[in-house]
Amino acid sequence: MGCRRRLRKATGALHKRSRAMSVFKRGNSWYISYQFQGRQIRKAIGRSKRVAETVLKDVEVKIMKGEYLGIFEDKKVLFKDYAAEYLKYSEGNKAKRSYQRDITSISVHLIPHFGGHYLASITTKMVQDFKTKRKSEANVATVNRELCCLSNMFRKAIDWGYLKRNPSKGVSMFKETPKEARWLNKEEIGRLLEECPPHIYALVATALNTGLRRMELFHLEWSDVDFKNETITVRNKEEWHTKNYESRTIPMNASLYGVLRKHPRRINSKYVFCNSKGKTWNDVRKSLSNAAKRAGIGHIGMHSLRHTFASQLVMAGVDLRTVQKWMGHKNIKTTMRYAHLAPNHERAAIEKLNFSTNSAHTPFQRQKSTQAVSA
Repeated sequence: MGCRRRLRKATGALHKRSRAMSVFKRGNSWYISYQFQGRQIRKAIGRSKRVAETVLKDVEVKIMKGEYLGIFEDKKVLFKDYAAEYLKYSEGNKAKRSYQRDITSISVHLIPHFGGHYLASITTKMVQDFKTKRKSEANVATVNRELCCLSNMFRKAIDWGYLKRNPSKGVSMFKETPKEARWLNKEEIGRLLEECPPHIYALVATALNTGLRRMELFHLEWSDVDFKNETITVRNKEEWHTKNYESRTIPMNASLYGVLRKHPRRINSKYVFCNSKGKTWNDVRKSLSNAAKRAGIGHIGMHSLRHTFASQLVMAGVDLRTVQKWMGHKNIKTTMRYAHLAPNHERAAIEKLNFSTNSAHTPFQRQKSTQAVSA
């Protein structure tokens, strides 16, 4: 026992509760040690043992009540400093486009509004005030994206032990009026392709015949195009991944097969659609918009081509499960939303049902007529 006491004195450890929560002395300073979210935390308090015990008791009570804020309890961190940490996480864990949206939302709008506040001091009222202010400056869809980004930041802060609750909880999003996606009929498709300049013709034709998303088209490689089996496969790449992290294969029809066979390959690039330097495209909106105007179609985007693919398939009688598979939708409800039918096609479908008799009289009328003759 004597050796044990001497060893304890030498290390300066004076355990007051359990090994998970204790007060001990090292040199001339008193320390507290406790566990929080699976981590053992040790902090120097000062020269007073009584103060150290008081601080530890306060931490213990807050942890029991669920009010402890982790490292932000005694380290005041500004929102702008946390934002820099969150953007590093976003860059390493999100798609490039999502990361770029985070940069815009955080750097241009969130930091100017919240940057000077400590993260743990931001309240729900402050988030509501931000929402009200931004409504007078931008459309509701933009404000909703910023609110979503802010909420994601707070959720991650909770995951990291920086916050106990999400200040944006209780702040509702604006209701957005859903825009019905534009899809093209066969005549419009023909006019659009005729007006496409050479550098986007094959890309537009591929979008119309496969329904690939914009980034799926931009990251399509020649190794994804199987001319032997006449298929195109969408798969994850080292620098990019599909929306649902899943691969899918779409058959090539004869028209697209011919277009891609004639499409020139650049010896300095693995990409099917690329610029003169062999780099993948990142935007063709202007070229597509100009082609649509020349074709007399009006404004369309890359997503309109994808929506056209789905709509035309459904109107051609292709079952929704097949459309879902080729479109890469996780939920069949998404396919239903994208592949709504035109009214004239619905009329043609219902006319296929003709439940009536060939006779001029219904069976009930014939029965009454027979009864009358018998009488």
